[in-house]
Formats: sequence, C-alpha cells, structure tokens
Amino acid sequence: MRPGSGPPPRRGRRPLGPTPRYTAIPRWGLQDHVDYVGPPQAAVQASGPSVRMVRATLLVTMFAFGLAALLHVCRYALLLVNRSVLLNPILADAATVGGVAASVLAFFSLVATSIVLTSWLIARRAATFERLELPETRSKTQLWAGCLIPVVNLLFAPVFVIELAVLEARVHELRKPIVIWWSAWVVSFFVSTFATVTALPFYAHNAQRVADNTVTFAFAYLIALTALLLLDKVFRGFTSSPVDKPIKRWVIAGGSAAKPEAADRVEHESAIPVESVRADPAA
Repeated sequence: MRPGSGPPPRRGRRPLGPTPRYTAIPRWGLQDHVDYVGPPQAAVQASGPSVRMVRATLLVTMFAFGLAALLHVCRYALLLVNRSVLLNPILADAATVGGVAASVLAFFSLVATSIVLTSWLIARRAATFERLELPETRSKTQLWAGCLIPVVNLLFAPVFVIELAVLEARVHELRKPIVIWWSAWVVSFFVSTFATVTALPFYAHNAQRVADNTVTFAFAYLIALTALLLLDKVFRGFTSSPVDKPIKRWVIAGGSAAKPEAADRVEHESAIPVESVRADPAA
C-alpha cells in the first residue's frame, strides 16, 4: 500500500431481511405512566359540605333576599296609597307581617350560608395544603372567627379566599371577581347597617321616616343579593376544576422534529473519509 492511498473498501451491510409486521400496536417505548391514588381531598373534605350543598344554600339565600326586597317594595307602594286611601286592616297587617317574616328568613338564610361557606373554605384549604404537602398557615379558630364575626370578616374572609386562590394557582383569573365581590360586600354591610339603625323607634317615629326606611331596606336587600351573585361567581371559579387535578400540564413540543437532523449529522460525522487526514493524494 503506497503512502497516501485511499482506505480499504468498506464491507457491505448484511441484508436486514423483510420488514417486520405486527398484528397489534407495539406497547414499548416512552409511556406516560400516571399512578392514580384517588382524590386527595376526599378524606379531608369529607367533613366539609359538598359543592351541591353550598350552591343550594346560596340559591335559597338569594331567593330569600329577593323576596324580602320585593315585599319591601310592595309595602312602600301601599304606604303611598295609604296617604290618600284608607287601607284594609288585613292588607296592612299582611304587608307588615310579610316584610318582617321575609327579613327574618333572609337573616337566618344568611347565617346558614356563612356557616356552610366557612366550613367549605376550611375543608378546601386543608385539602390544598395536603396536596402541596405544606402545613396550614391558619388555625381553624382563626378561620371560623375571621369568617363569622361581623366587621372582622370584612377584612379577613376575603384574605383567606385570596390565599386559597394563590395556593391553587387561580389568583390571576379570580383576583378581579374576588375584589368586586369584596367591594359589593362592604357596600352591602354599610347600607344594611344604616337601614337597621334607621328602623329603630327613636328614628322611625312617623309615617315619612317609616317609608324612607322601607326604601332603604329594599335597596339593602338588592345590594346584598348582588353581593351573593358575585360570591357565587367566585365559588364557581374555585369549583370549575377539582383541587387534586392540575390546571395546566406542560408538554415538550418539537423534540421529535430535531431527531432526523441529529441522526443525519451523527451519521455524516461518523462516516469514514475517502482519504486520510493530513495525507497527500495518491500519485
């Protein structure tokens, strides 16, 4: 062999045989194995109310507030009529008793809704912290007190809800609904407080002030109904997907498209050159 001559001829490849055929789809390769453990909140949230129960309580409370607002509007209309026409005593008593009964129903419905929603919030937070394997930052006493004590709940209850939204990665989609509900709730609280104070005998001691207080109560119930509708929107935002399932799942895309180019590059680099490196061509 002379210096600088070409390499020896390459050996031919062995025949690979016929193309394999499969009667079924092969099961090897990369597979996404997901071990199903069951919903982690099942054990924790079993002590809390179900989503159906919370929605049913909200609907009953909305109905009670709407009925109270309607009866107060009717009572105000009867007061206007009574300025020129003497009302039937039965009709007048029915309007008065109906307004009081609707107010009592709305009050107890609101209390029941507060208890049910607080219980759901505590169970939901416990399930979320358990899924993230983190300790609960608030005690149950703090959660119950912050959600049920008047005036205090105006400050702390929305904060607890925002913390839950941050833990479940829903704060971007629920921040605006929570803030709007919070604002409506604060306005409803002050209007309801004003209506309750002006209903006391030291203020409502004549027909005109009784009529004014009736209108105030009608507006208070309508604003409270709006706050409940906004609260229901926030609740639906949390229950749109289970707490144990991730909202987003990131998948690497485009990885398979680079494989043929990489394979061609490797095959090209591993091919035996026609002439030796740093060698003169054959004479």
